[in-house]
Amino acid sequence: MATDEPNVSFGDVSHSTFAVGSHAQAVSHHGTAPQRDQAAEELLKAVRELRADLARVRTTDQTAALDTALADTETEITSTGQATPTRRERLRELLADSQALLTVLASAGAVAGLVGL
Repeated sequence: MATDEPNVSFGDVSHSTFAVGSHAQAVSHHGTAPQRDQAAEELLKAVRELRADLARVRTTDQTAALDTALADTETEITSTGQATPTRRERLRELLADSQALLTVLASAGAVAGLVGL
């Protein structure tokens, strides 16, 4: 057994980010949640309500695409604190294509209004 090997010891590593090795990378996801402004909070609430309402209607290609976009929007708002203009534009397009849905679900109208449709 070789005795010239370096010694490495780790103490308490809770709430720490580190990487070991020549090509290792460390990414930290610790910290506080991103701050959301009032508009982002309102959009997040409306997105969640519409997703819940969509679960109650018959699934079509349109409603599935809308639900996917809403899920992506929810994830983006909760992880970054905002929905990017591109994300809002995608929702506008999908909601414009779902005019019949807007008349049936009040929550669809709320999201449409918040993304500027």
